[in-house]
Amino acid sequence: MNKVILMGRLTRDPEVRYSQGEQSTAFARFTLAVDRRVRRDGDPNQQTADFISCVAFGRTAEFLERYCHQGTKLVVEGRIQTGSYTNKDGVRIYTTDVMIENAEFAESKAVANSGGGYQDAGNSGYQPSRPEPISAAGDGFMNIPDGVEDEGLPFNE
Repeated sequence: MNKVILMGRLTRDPEVRYSQGEQSTAFARFTLAVDRRVRRDGDPNQQTADFISCVAFGRTAEFLERYCHQGTKLVVEGRIQTGSYTNKDGVRIYTTDVMIENAEFAESKAVANSGGGYQDAGNSGYQPSRPEPISAAGDGFMNIPDGVEDEGLPFNE
């Protein structure tokens, strides 16, 4: 199975072109910066990222052209495709691209317009809203209201 799911930010505006002919098809090429979980040299302040080359066609490419720009945070789904070509100097170049089948926004428009996570929350006065923790009963387990077990949970059948 060849399936890729990535979440990252566009490094620049997508480059969109259209094919020639009666039914022109959109073709978008872009790079997604995807943060790694592991920090460089164990330093918690050094975030590292992979810069992944992506290609999209058709309606997905049109979506990217219309609504996405540098810094937009996306979740994309697709497959890895490898290839090669010979450049003008006769050198063989190997390529790896993610062929995007689906792309969605990974954050709301309000968050994106406020800096989209690039700002330091401590310096900007912005405090993210977090849900209140669920209170636990004295035994460490969450209190469940009466009658919940009758709501058709799949393992009660």
